[in-house]
Amino acid sequence: MTLRKPFPPIEPFKMGRLDVGDGHELYFEECGNPSGLPVVFVHGGPGSGASAPHRRLFDPQRYRIVLYDQRGCGRSIPLGSLENNTTWHLVDDLERLRRHLGIERWLLFGGSWGATLALTYAQEHTERVLGLILRGIFSGRRSELDWFYDWGANRLFPDHWENLVASIPASEQDDLVAAYRRRLTHQDRAVRAQAAKAWTAWEAATVMMRTTNPPNPSPSATATDGQIAFARIENHYFFHELWLEEGQLLDNIDRLAQTPGVIVQGRYDVVTPAITSWQIAQAWSKADYRLVEGAGHAFAEPGILHALLEATDRFADAFAGR
Repeated sequence: MTLRKPFPPIEPFKMGRLDVGDGHELYFEECGNPSGLPVVFVHGGPGSGASAPHRRLFDPQRYRIVLYDQRGCGRSIPLGSLENNTTWHLVDDLERLRRHLGIERWLLFGGSWGATLALTYAQEHTERVLGLILRGIFSGRRSELDWFYDWGANRLFPDHWENLVASIPASEQDDLVAAYRRRLTHQDRAVRAQAAKAWTAWEAATVMMRTTNPPNPSPSATATDGQIAFARIENHYFFHELWLEEGQLLDNIDRLAQTPGVIVQGRYDVVTPAITSWQIAQAWSKADYRLVEGAGHAFAEPGILHALLEATDRFADAFAGR
């Protein structure tokens, strides 16, 4: 089988900022066909942002592609702000963005944390959702957080785990998320930067199933403002357990009984292990579950990318001439 390649690079036909209140302004852009099938790309993290490669997941002739950066992320301002920044603020922001762009209903595309937010929004605003394409679902349950920051992934990556805990005293290592929160919210930028380097390096080391160039950041390099913002926001969300009730997204999956979805999951994803997406797929009758062999977490892994491109084409076919 020949694996699919992304669509050619494109530039936005519209860019802007949306004032969502609480001192936050969101960056957004639109690409592709202004009359095409509306899709919003919900980026991961929390704390990262959308980027040019994400535009290439959709056929620009058939899709009206909306990308945006969540509160405090990427090109949104203020960068790295934790004030008025919760899952429920972000759900409201998505709805504000939809109304601002004059879109009646849209498709949601999200991976990892992006899948979390897409599912949360879809369960609250089902009537506005045409369908969902989700990758490597993270639902925010305690077991998922513990797997990555306590007792699970460290057994597969003991060398990188050692780097994550190296600067944390043994007395604080029973709760790494809380330990890092103290450092990522410290008034001294140097303390925040050191913590952000270690936090982001752990994630970078685990996201791909295979890599020929393992992350090996220079000990002397300092974290950028963007890296600090990413680490602060991600840690902030994990510290507060995403402001979701335990098991909420799985418990409420019946709200999507009439909503079509595609779930793409890497078999060897150690960031968001397959058990979560599997359980959601079993409870969601209209979900098409694609378990990709020989793949981990990242959307750019060849098998994952192939399945995602197939999914975006399938939805474009399904809604052609709507």
